[in-house]
Amino acid sequence: MKHFSNMAFGAKVLSRMGILPGILLLVLLSQGRGLCGEPSEKTRETSPASFSNPIFWEDMADPDIIRVGDTFYYSSSTMHYSPGAPILRSYDLVNWEYVGHSVPVLDFSPAYDLQGGNAYVKGVWASFLGYRKSNQTYYWGGCIEFSKSYIYTAKSPEGPWEKRSTIDNCWYDAGLLIDEDTDTMYVAYGNGPMKVAQLSADGLHQVKTQVVFDVPQGFGSLEGSRFYKVNGNYYIVSDRIANGEFVLKSTHGPFGPYEMRKLVLDAVSPVPDAGAPHQGGLVQTSKGDWYYLAFTDAYPGGRVPVLAPVKWSADGWPELQITDNKWSQTFPFPRLAEHKMKPLAGTDSFSGPLLGPEWEWNHNPDNSKWALHGGLQLETATQTDDLYAARNTLTHRILGPVSTATIVLDNSEMKDGDRAGLAMFRDLSAWVGVKRDAGVYKVVMEDNLAMDRRWNTISKGREEAEEPVAKGKIWLRVTADIHSGPNRTASFSYSTDGVHFHSIGTAFTLNNSWTFFMGYRYGIFNYATEALGGKVSISSFTMTTP
Repeated sequence: MKHFSNMAFGAKVLSRMGILPGILLLVLLSQGRGLCGEPSEKTRETSPASFSNPIFWEDMADPDIIRVGDTFYYSSSTMHYSPGAPILRSYDLVNWEYVGHSVPVLDFSPAYDLQGGNAYVKGVWASFLGYRKSNQTYYWGGCIEFSKSYIYTAKSPEGPWEKRSTIDNCWYDAGLLIDEDTDTMYVAYGNGPMKVAQLSADGLHQVKTQVVFDVPQGFGSLEGSRFYKVNGNYYIVSDRIANGEFVLKSTHGPFGPYEMRKLVLDAVSPVPDAGAPHQGGLVQTSKGDWYYLAFTDAYPGGRVPVLAPVKWSADGWPELQITDNKWSQTFPFPRLAEHKMKPLAGTDSFSGPLLGPEWEWNHNPDNSKWALHGGLQLETATQTDDLYAARNTLTHRILGPVSTATIVLDNSEMKDGDRAGLAMFRDLSAWVGVKRDAGVYKVVMEDNLAMDRRWNTISKGREEAEEPVAKGKIWLRVTADIHSGPNRTASFSYSTDGVHFHSIGTAFTLNNSWTFFMGYRYGIFNYATEALGGKVSISSFTMTTP
């Protein structure tokens, strides 16, 4: 887990809880179709000369990256969003598509169901993804709430994924090594002293753990570990909070002793006004080339992935190929044919039997209160006047640096007191939507929904504008500027015909602090302030870029 400041670790320890049901349905969610519903297209015969950073502008923090055959897989943190730990697929390291989730449901405590509290900024933090050739099985593992660690397995990244074991030890920011020479599995983890655990033959239990490296006095902390074996040497790649990456190398086995060298420190980001790239992983292509995939703190949008080539020194150390400590915006395209993937932007008509893997709920949903029947049907699942306490808010990452999201919502079955719409969702939020009160429908823009640093709601919102609207179909739209830096804004509008849009309310200034860790998302919601029973239908979600 990486952050914007050296106070990060203290902030990490701030809040933590957990939960949930509905396992079967959420396992299936991980196999849904993508935003445009189309499978990957065939490889293009030639690749472009170069690629640009970020490789895609979405909030995908704490990456773990592996290659299985000719296919790369990317795993990321999701915290309180469910299902957790998304998996993306690529064939060229540049073009990526969502394929599934390793954690189908956050069943760690009732708080993950928004029951008796909440689990904001808890849940799935930096974790590992690995593939074991001997049993053709994928492994995901991570520590939840500084308490226990969990291992999930699957025969395919698309799932279904199954929770297989609970470890009474926190593998903090864990990295997995499957030593193919011995078929033995190891986990590197820790904040401060670096530790290595050896797993049982089935890879599901811890049989040994020990400290393998103590950071020098005054150095700071290492965390976010990734574990590799290259040419007989063992490497733990860890980041220093939150501005650099260092490599520990052992020539004597996984338990050391290790020596340390810098991979990158305080590099200038390829994303203007963003933080130094850090906390990433190494991967080798089928052509033998090496790359380092990291993220850069680019709030208010979140932590976005950047890629750079790596060479190996004669004495066996990885060296990042950047000039004058500046991470280039462009590099030569990997020696791999470019693949055209499912686009990250486009229209989802919710026409399939499952949600696409790019969708995640704010906490676990109440699966009895939503369905896919000719669109997304959202029945009110919570009676509250607080969006942060309302279940079944469906979220989508924002594609930056600027994009527009539009939903088509039918309000015909809303009840008095219901609130439904499209939000810019984070610890400081705003939304455009429909209120029904005393049989009257209004389209409104609300802002100033806010949480404190313990993720308690301190403001339930303020209505900035309202206009009368008819019962029936309405188009709701948000345009978000998530360029890194302060004073970025989102604007809201609506339409009654899908053609002519009318601005409503004022520009909403986004919060670009790191403390919530996750960046802004688009959120589709429906909750009741008076009584349950109302419903809305969303026939489509469209995300476009300029």
